Amino acid sequence: MAEDRYLDPTRESFDAFKALPRDVPINMLNLLRFHQIAQYPAGHPNAGRGWSGARAYEEYGKTSGPIFKRVGGTILWRGQMECMVIGPDDKQWDVSFIAGYPNSGAFMEMVTDPEYQKAVVNRQAAVLTSRLIRFGEIDGPDTFG
Repeated sequence: MAEDRYLDPTRESFDAFKALPRDVPINMLNLLRFHQIAQYPAGHPNAGRGWSGARAYEEYGKTSGPIFKRVGGTILWRGQMECMVIGPDDKQWDVSFIAGYPNSGAFMEMVTDPEYQKAVVNRQAAVLTSRLIRFGEIDGPDTFG
Protein backbone atom coordinates (compact mmCIF):
# COMPACT_ATOMS: atom_id res chain seq x y z
CA MET A 1 0.00 0.00 0.00
CA ALA A 2 1.38 3.44 -0.91
CA GLU A 3 2.18 5.89 1.87
CA ASP A 4 -0.40 8.65 2.23
CA ARG A 5 1.13 12.08 1.78
CA TYR A 6 0.05 15.08 3.77
CA LEU A 7 2.40 18.04 3.39
CA ASP A 8 0.28 21.19 3.21
CA PRO A 9 -3.23 22.08 4.35
CA THR A 10 -6.10 21.72 1.90
CA ARG A 11 -8.20 24.79 1.19
CA GLU A 12 -11.02 23.23 3.24
CA SER A 13 -8.87 22.43 6.26
CA PHE A 14 -7.27 25.88 6.19
CA ASP A 15 -10.73 27.52 5.98
CA ALA A 16 -11.82 25.42 9.00
CA PHE A 17 -8.71 26.61 10.89
CA LYS A 18 -9.47 30.25 10.08
CA ALA A 19 -13.11 29.85 11.18
CA LEU A 20 -12.10 28.88 14.73
CA PRO A 21 -11.62 31.50 17.47
CA ARG A 22 -8.59 33.67 16.71
CA ASP A 23 -7.96 35.35 20.06
CA VAL A 24 -7.15 32.32 22.21
CA PRO A 25 -3.88 30.42 22.70
CA ILE A 26 -3.47 27.39 20.44
CA ASN A 27 -1.24 24.34 20.45
CA MET A 28 -0.25 22.60 17.23
CA LEU A 29 0.66 18.92 17.40
CA ASN A 30 3.18 18.10 14.65
CA LEU A 31 3.81 14.50 13.60
CA LEU A 32 6.52 14.14 10.96
CA ARG A 33 7.87 11.32 8.81
CA PHE A 34 10.91 12.24 6.72
CA HIS A 35 12.10 11.20 3.29
CA GLN A 36 15.37 9.29 3.39
CA ILE A 37 16.72 11.80 0.87
CA ALA A 38 15.17 15.28 0.72
CA GLN A 39 13.07 15.91 -2.39
CA TYR A 40 13.88 19.45 -3.54
CA PRO A 41 12.43 20.85 -6.74
CA ALA A 42 14.83 20.97 -9.68
CA GLY A 43 16.84 24.16 -9.68
CA HIS A 44 16.51 24.82 -5.94
CA PRO A 45 19.90 25.74 -4.38
CA ASN A 46 19.68 22.75 -2.01
CA ALA A 47 18.78 20.24 -4.75
CA GLY A 48 21.59 17.81 -5.40
CA ARG A 49 23.18 18.19 -1.97
CA GLY A 50 22.03 14.71 -1.03
CA TRP A 51 20.64 15.91 2.29
CA SER A 52 18.53 13.51 4.29
CA GLY A 53 14.99 14.54 5.05
CA ALA A 54 16.04 15.09 8.67
CA ARG A 55 18.86 17.41 7.54
CA ALA A 56 16.51 19.39 5.28
CA TYR A 57 14.11 19.75 8.22
CA GLU A 58 16.98 21.09 10.34
CA GLU A 59 17.49 23.73 7.66
CA TYR A 60 13.78 24.55 7.81
CA GLY A 61 14.12 25.00 11.58
CA LYS A 62 17.10 27.32 11.19
CA THR A 63 15.44 29.48 8.57
CA SER A 64 11.91 29.56 10.00
CA GLY A 65 12.89 29.62 13.71
CA PRO A 66 13.42 33.40 13.96
CA ILE A 67 9.97 34.02 12.44
CA PHE A 68 8.40 31.44 14.79
CA LYS A 69 9.94 33.20 17.79
CA ARG A 70 9.04 36.68 16.51
CA VAL A 71 5.33 35.79 16.40
CA GLY A 72 5.50 34.40 19.96
CA GLY A 73 5.77 30.69 19.17
CA THR A 74 7.33 28.28 21.63
CA ILE A 75 8.03 24.55 21.57
CA LEU A 76 6.10 23.10 24.50
CA TRP A 77 7.17 19.48 24.05
CA ARG A 78 9.33 17.45 21.65
CA GLY A 79 9.70 13.69 21.43
CA GLN A 80 10.71 10.73 19.33
CA MET A 81 8.24 7.91 18.77
CA GLU A 82 9.25 4.65 20.42
CA CYS A 83 6.26 2.39 19.68
CA MET A 84 2.58 2.51 18.73
CA VAL A 85 0.60 1.44 21.78
CA ILE A 86 -2.87 2.17 20.37
CA GLY A 87 -3.23 2.84 16.68
CA PRO A 88 -2.20 1.54 13.28
CA ASP A 89 1.16 -0.25 13.19
CA ASP A 90 1.96 1.25 9.78
CA LYS A 91 2.04 4.82 11.13
CA GLN A 92 5.49 5.74 12.36
CA TRP A 93 6.77 9.24 13.08
CA ASP A 94 10.38 10.39 13.07
CA VAL A 95 9.75 13.52 15.14
CA SER A 96 6.78 14.83 17.12
CA PHE A 97 6.37 18.15 18.87
CA ILE A 98 3.80 20.60 20.18
CA ALA A 99 4.22 24.21 19.12
CA GLY A 100 2.36 26.80 21.16
CA TYR A 101 1.18 30.12 19.76
CA PRO A 102 -0.34 33.05 21.65
CA ASN A 103 -3.27 32.94 19.17
CA SER A 104 -4.10 31.73 15.68
CA GLY A 105 -3.24 35.16 14.29
CA ALA A 106 0.38 34.52 15.27
CA PHE A 107 0.36 31.25 13.32
CA MET A 108 -1.22 33.02 10.32
CA GLU A 109 1.38 35.79 10.54
CA MET A 110 4.15 33.19 10.47
CA VAL A 111 2.87 31.14 7.51
CA THR A 112 2.18 34.23 5.40
CA ASP A 113 5.55 35.89 6.10
CA PRO A 114 7.58 36.15 2.85
CA GLU A 115 10.73 34.81 4.55
CA TYR A 116 8.76 31.88 5.92
CA GLN A 117 7.48 31.15 2.41
CA LYS A 118 11.11 30.76 1.33
CA ALA A 119 11.96 28.58 4.34
CA VAL A 120 8.99 26.22 3.97
CA VAL A 121 10.52 24.74 0.80
CA ASN A 122 12.95 22.92 3.12
CA ARG A 123 10.01 21.45 5.07
CA GLN A 124 8.29 20.36 1.87
CA ALA A 125 11.51 18.70 0.65
CA ALA A 126 12.10 16.99 4.00
CA VAL A 127 8.71 15.56 4.86
CA LEU A 128 7.28 12.36 3.39
CA THR A 129 4.03 12.76 5.31
CA SER A 130 2.85 14.68 8.35
CA ARG A 131 -0.06 15.61 10.54
CA LEU A 132 -0.66 19.08 11.94
CA ILE A 133 -3.48 19.19 14.47
CA ARG A 134 -4.72 22.33 16.21
CA PHE A 135 -5.74 22.01 19.84
CA GLY A 136 -7.36 24.63 22.04
CA GLU A 137 -6.83 24.72 25.76
CA ILE A 138 -9.50 23.55 28.19
CA ASP A 139 -9.72 23.65 31.97
CA GLY A 140 -10.08 20.45 33.88
CA PRO A 141 -8.70 18.23 36.61
CA ASP A 142 -5.17 16.87 36.50
CA THR A 143 -6.56 13.39 35.82
CA PHE A 144 -8.06 11.61 32.82
CA GLY A 145 -11.57 12.96 33.43
